[in-house]
Amino acid sequence: MSRFQVKKVAVLGAGVMGAQIAAHLVNVRVPVVLFDLPAKGDGASAPSSSSKNAIVARAIDNLKKLKPAPLGDADDAALIEQANYEDDLAKLGECDLVIEAIAERMDWKLDLYRKIAPHVARHAILASNTSGLSITKLSEALPEALKPRFCGIHFFNPPRYMFLVELIDTPTTEPQVLDQLEAFVTSALGKGVVRAHDTPNFIANRVGIAGMLATLKEVEKFGLTPDVVDDLTGKKLGRASSGTFRTADVVGLDTLAHVVKTLQDNLSAETDPFYANFATPPVLARLLALGNLGQKTQAGFFKKAGRDILRFDLQANAGKGDYVPSGEKADEVYGRMLKKPAAQRLKLLRESEGAQGRFLWAILRDSFHYAAVHLATIAESARDVDLAMRWGFGMKQGPFELWQEAGWAQVATWIQQDIDAGEALASAPLPKWVFKGPVPQAGGVHTPEGSWSASQQRFVPQRRLPVHARQLFPESVLGSNAPDANQAGTTIQDEGGVRLWTLDGEVLIASIHSKMHAISPDVADALAAGVELAEREYKAMVIWSPDEMFSVGADLQAMLPAFVVAGIGAVEGAEQELQNVMLKIRYAGVPVVSAVRGMALGGGCELAIHSAKRVAAMESYIGLVEVGVGLVPGAGGLTYIARRAAENAETSTGSDLLPFLTEGFTAAAMAKVGTSALESRKLGYLLDSDVIVPNKDELLYVALQQARAMADAGWRPPMRRLFKVAGRSGAATIQGQLVNMRDGGFISAHDFHIAGLIAHVVTGGDVDAGSLVSEEYLMALERKAFCSLILHPKTQERIMGMLSTGKPLRN
Repeated sequence: MSRFQVKKVAVLGAGVMGAQIAAHLVNVRVPVVLFDLPAKGDGASAPSSSSKNAIVARAIDNLKKLKPAPLGDADDAALIEQANYEDDLAKLGECDLVIEAIAERMDWKLDLYRKIAPHVARHAILASNTSGLSITKLSEALPEALKPRFCGIHFFNPPRYMFLVELIDTPTTEPQVLDQLEAFVTSALGKGVVRAHDTPNFIANRVGIAGMLATLKEVEKFGLTPDVVDDLTGKKLGRASSGTFRTADVVGLDTLAHVVKTLQDNLSAETDPFYANFATPPVLARLLALGNLGQKTQAGFFKKAGRDILRFDLQANAGKGDYVPSGEKADEVYGRMLKKPAAQRLKLLRESEGAQGRFLWAILRDSFHYAAVHLATIAESARDVDLAMRWGFGMKQGPFELWQEAGWAQVATWIQQDIDAGEALASAPLPKWVFKGPVPQAGGVHTPEGSWSASQQRFVPQRRLPVHARQLFPESVLGSNAPDANQAGTTIQDEGGVRLWTLDGEVLIASIHSKMHAISPDVADALAAGVELAEREYKAMVIWSPDEMFSVGADLQAMLPAFVVAGIGAVEGAEQELQNVMLKIRYAGVPVVSAVRGMALGGGCELAIHSAKRVAAMESYIGLVEVGVGLVPGAGGLTYIARRAAENAETSTGSDLLPFLTEGFTAAAMAKVGTSALESRKLGYLLDSDVIVPNKDELLYVALQQARAMADAGWRPPMRRLFKVAGRSGAATIQGQLVNMRDGGFISAHDFHIAGLIAHVVTGGDVDAGSLVSEEYLMALERKAFCSLILHPKTQERIMGMLSTGKPLRN
């Protein structure tokens, strides 16, 4: 069977979503052509070919300015090909996937389909990015030959960062088409795919916006303020830290109103018993009338006034638009309740006499009620609902997971009692399957055999496509008994904060599980032991941990007691041991591959750069950040910068090392962090030979494949060799630039001192330019600089500030 390959994608519509979808495609190195309407001429002459793409050009230029950044590397904006519907429709024939992402107008979309249909390649998939329009109705404008290859695709905003993508078929969509598209979206784009039925707003927005409207209703009922509600409905509740009202401001109140209107226009009291709650909330209408659309207009439910954050007064008279001081927090008793186990937590909230507790129970009950009533029509199974809410709305658990964890039968009884008492938002009873049959017998909707499908009245297993084999430990739902990476495989040793284990008996896996994966002396010793074990008994070693963290670096808290008891000599000894571990990894007799995900900072960065290869998730944050605590990199980071500069200079005809040293020095001295794997590659922390993986759940699979391939190819460690340094003259040049920065007020005196020490190390110290040095020689300079700073009062202030507040102190 031929393999579906996406060599090029066309995105139709250069608006907010279309441009950002195109940006993400170039992030993952998929060629893309971005279309929009041709720009109008000035009337004096016909516009040129390039000026006719002015709408697209402006959209691409705007990508460089947006925050959060849609592009992993802003320079990659140039990789997006520009096109317009008048001159360039023939380019559609070059594309394997066409994503339509124009405004949410059915008539506009249908007109566009008629225009492009003759030009879409015979094998290509056509997908509409819409947040709620009927995919089936959209398909009716297509020729019969194209209907089987048409479906819906719903990216969440912003597309680079939001993990969820919903795929929606029509009665005429070939099943193979959705399988092909899911494989591409999963592996190439790095997304979590949920398949939704063709109902208004699909799954995540249907449940999520209904939940937001229910929250606004309950807020009004219990008389709470936006700041208190956000405090209650953020991290404390296991949801996005922005809570309810700040989330609405970030999304945009006009966007929220549009999604609400989709529900209003496409549902009715007959099709949705909660329909009465879908009226536009009066407070939202007031804000829209004032033009206060949220973050984009600097005013919504909240607005900033100087250094103060004000909140919109929900109880103000209609039309007044009053803002009052915010900052009020929820009662601490509810924060303590929300830390209790699920069953105890919900019982306490339901029995609470305070408005805040009753509000929390009400919004949870409403979410359970709504999800259960609509499960049969919106999704294949409860798993799709829970994952959609986790991935699309930042919830720690989906509604069915929380319900099941708290005790299925008891919670169901409480919900039905509230419905019967008229306290719920709708009078519709819970479906019969909630109380009778397989679900209550299994204790919930999620089981090892599968998740409950209300439409099929059975538990259905998770869909398994070939692409899913690349996900060794994918995200799973509570109750599925999916393999836990922390206990999977065969454990060889678990000591010192590092688990050494294997899945296949060929590659040893080292998983750091200390707090924030900090590298203490015990962790360093365990990693060294892992290398020795791998050299004796395995083909390779992979450093990987199953959560959103690689390592935040050296464990300062573990270092300080040794300093207090034994003085600076103990610190120097610990640093030398850590440097020796890095060299052991670099010169190991087997390839050591670092699988980086999330933060690899300070010592975590040094651990990665001393590995034979790095396999990094797209959303990785890598950098040498020691300056933030008043230190210099002390585990070989500066040595790496100097060595890489020398290696790069060898490929040049010039003899000056400084141009090759500048980027690395600046990154370390300014504590620059690559905010994507692409940016980390530009900073030199990842090499061109390293692998960037779009999907975080495929990271371990790819790292193991790379490690085995390197071993099978006859891996030999690099030879130890001397390399050239820039010497005292190079240090003097850098020092002169630092003087200008200090005197100009760009850096503090202590930053100037630290940067001077970094320059001293990376240029090789007090030696002539071009002198040959070893890694051990430079590491000795690192240790000396590191230890001198430990004794400095300003550095001690920074360290204590970081340990007490978690934030850098600039002094």
